[in-house]
Amino acid sequence: MRGGCREHGQGLGPLVLGIVATTAFCAAACAREPAPDALRLTLAEAVDRARAESPRLARLRALESAADAGVREARALRTPFVDLSAGYTRYSDVPEYPPQVPDGPAPVFLNIPDAWRARLGVTAPLYAGGRIDGGIAAALRSRDAAGREIETGDADLVLETTVAYWWLVTARESERVLGEGISAYEAHLADARNRERLGMAARNEVLAIEVERDRAELARLAAANGSAAAEASLARLLGFPPGARIEPVEPLEPAESPAEAPGSLAEDAVALRPERAALAARLAAAEAVVRVERSAGRPQVSVGAGWEYANPSSRYLPPRPDWNDTWSVGIGLAFSVFDGGRASAAAARAESEAVAIRRQIDDLERGIRLEVTTRTLDVETARAAVGVASRSVASAEENRRVSAERYRAGAGLSSELLDAETGLLRAGLERTDALARLRTAQARLDRAAGR
Repeated sequence: MRGGCREHGQGLGPLVLGIVATTAFCAAACAREPAPDALRLTLAEAVDRARAESPRLARLRALESAADAGVREARALRTPFVDLSAGYTRYSDVPEYPPQVPDGPAPVFLNIPDAWRARLGVTAPLYAGGRIDGGIAAALRSRDAAGREIETGDADLVLETTVAYWWLVTARESERVLGEGISAYEAHLADARNRERLGMAARNEVLAIEVERDRAELARLAAANGSAAAEASLARLLGFPPGARIEPVEPLEPAESPAEAPGSLAEDAVALRPERAALAARLAAAEAVVRVERSAGRPQVSVGAGWEYANPSSRYLPPRPDWNDTWSVGIGLAFSVFDGGRASAAAARAESEAVAIRRQIDDLERGIRLEVTTRTLDVETARAAVGVASRSVASAEENRRVSAERYRAGAGLSSELLDAETGLLRAGLERTDALARLRTAQARLDRAAGR
């Protein structure tokens, strides 16, 4: 009975394992090998493409254009306002006065049913109590803030694109490492099966190798799926259509860079971060709005002039159905005596909003210092992890070499070689993960430092 079960297991096991291996291998190979039309991109090219295709940056640029139009609108209040109007009115008939009688006096007030009028007027402010200047200052600072917000969006986009790029590189590198591990398992498995046929190895040795091989195949399938997800994420940022093939060409191995002091880097980041500059501009705009609201209690002085051409003209008495022109020049003074507290309430609201922005700046500065310190430590930790992982790979490679030589010489066990192969595979994956963490940590540090 044991022999029958064993024979059945030997017949079904390789078939199932072959199907799993073939499926995983095809999925991994399709995701790993670039299509003929794959787009080969460096990180810099990917970032440039993301900037050109980003809807987020396009929206922020549109808001900057709106803020620039607001500046022009605020400045236009300084210039004279010229208006031109014209009109025609038809009146109902009225009796003339005095009624016209034979040999009597001519009527003084005639029945003139048609009235025509054209007017050209000019109005200019002389004194607005600081309202116009404050409005211009607020508009200028709002435009500055909009420009800084574009820089903030750009920095966020660069970080997001960089992380997506290295995510894809990491997935592809993990596939490569797993492929090498599977190749080692396959060679070991073929040798173990030969030994089993010769009676030199037990069945459990073959099954143990098959299990580790299948685990590696499953891990490679997961890496292939991760690669597809990373590719889709990067394609979204770059504006590529679904299904576009992207082939990153940057190596995962980073260049050596000197360690940075968190203290000085944090202070530089406070000055360089666009978010802080945007809030500072918003604060200046809010303070300008405070001045505008306070100016509501001051007098408003303006000057105006006009020229009118009408038929009949209301300034000519008695009215006659003739065309006449008139002109006028005047000065106006407006002063709010009592508004029920609206002006003071508006000024208090504007002051509170300015205080809120000031507190937001303080909170942001503290957050920037903490973020820079944290990101600097993350880079140091990731750099140390890469060193440990590299030494672990070197140790695992040597351990596998020695175990393979002992196994081929008949002095070592299959389990020892299998452990060495598994250890090398894990060490390679850990080094890949450490390199990816270092790359992303450096990108996040650059973002935190405002670089």
